[in-house]
Formats: sequence, C-alpha cells, structure tokens
Amino acid sequence: MELNGRAAIVTGGAGGLGSATVRRLIAAGMGVVVFDRDVERADALADELGSQAISASGDITDDAAIHGAIEAAASLGEIAVLVNVAGGGVGGGRLVARDGSPHDYTSFTSTMEMNATGTFNASRHVASAMGANEPDVDGQRGVIINTASIAGIEGRAGQVAYAAAKAAILGMTLPMARDLAPMGIRVNAIAPGTMGTPLMLGALEHMKTDPSEGIVFPKRMGHPEEFGQLVESIAANSYLNGENIRLDGALRFQP
Repeated sequence: MELNGRAAIVTGGAGGLGSATVRRLIAAGMGVVVFDRDVERADALADELGSQAISASGDITDDAAIHGAIEAAASLGEIAVLVNVAGGGVGGGRLVARDGSPHDYTSFTSTMEMNATGTFNASRHVASAMGANEPDVDGQRGVIINTASIAGIEGRAGQVAYAAAKAAILGMTLPMARDLAPMGIRVNAIAPGTMGTPLMLGALEHMKTDPSEGIVFPKRMGHPEEFGQLVESIAANSYLNGENIRLDGALRFQP
C-alpha cells in the first residue's frame, strides 16, 4: 500500500513504541496524528516533527476524542493507517494471592478496558472513516495494526489480567480482518516481547531479574525502532492480512 502523502493515527503515540512508530511513518512520507492521554508529551513530539505531525489528546475509550483524532488526520491526507499502541496494565498479581486473597476485580476490568476495549473502540471508528477512501488497484482502503504482547500467548504467573487483555487483541485480528475485507481494510497485530522502551530502561535498576533473560537471539531487548519498522512493513505489504506477528528475538516466557 502506498504510504507517501497519506495520513495515519497512532494511539499511545507519545510513548516509547508509539513515538518510534510516529517517526517511522513520517519518514515514509505520511502525516501522523499523535493521539495520547499525555497532552504535553504529544504536543512536544508533534512540535519536534513539524507540519507532518499533529497532536490530539484523549483516551481510546472516549468516542469524542477519537473523532477529534480522525478530523485531525483528515487535515493531513486520506486516513490509510491506524496503529493502536495505547494500552498498559492497572496492577497485576495472581488469580489468588499467596495470602489467599482473590485478584482485584477493578484492576482486571480496567486492564481489559484500556487494552481490548480501547483497541476495539478506536478500530471501529477509524475503520468507518477509512471506508470513504478511494480503493487502490487491489481494492484496498487502509490497514489497522494493533499491539498485543507475547503475554497474550504465554502469560506468566501474575499476569492474568494483562495476558487476558492482550489475548483478546490477538483474538480480534482474524474476525476483524474478515469483517473489514469487503471494505478493503486489512487488520494485523504485533505481539512484542521485551522491548527497551524508555519506561523499561528506567526501571532496570529496580528489577530483580535481567529482562533480556530467555531471549534467544539477538540477546538483548528489542528496540522501539524495530517495532516501528515492522509497522511500516505491515502497512506497505498489501498481502499481509489477518496475522499476529511476534517480535521477540525467539523469547518464550517461562512460568
């Protein structure tokens, strides 16, 4: 798919993986909306990148905020790419803690909402907008790229909420691709392993174990730029559809 001269929305665009994606898509000639709850960071990134970037603040569970991002993207060009990076976790822990107490209900539902529900919400609205695009020679109008995690495939003990949320994103890939095929919109997801985002790098000195342990090759954490590179590749390759792609250096989580 042709990227140059078209527009993208990156949710969570001011974060580590998000900002690397924004930079990569701008380098490919796209106009990009940096959509993030952190207004200051989104504004700073957009200011740094110039006229090809616009910041939009809000939450992916907020319909009005998403429509604001869609309007901003339309001012940059035809909206052809949505990258859902926004997500995270609210607390964690085992289903039943060592002291016998059950997992907190609200932290589970909140983690599901900010990941699975938010990804679904942004996708439905942006896909609707993409439907107005002129199709290319393959009948293609756009692509949605969601962010899951290898935790959604092989979650570790203490990750039940986060693993369930990311597994839900992985589970949406194929049915969303099938739903949107008549509109010419592809859907794929990336399942990163341990990525060296600024947040992760800042937490290194407090970690009890080496976060790169278990990575087969190369024996290091992933670079956010490698995530952005994969996003660009997925967007550009018109035959890549309905796939969940691991980006993890062959890491396999142990219990």
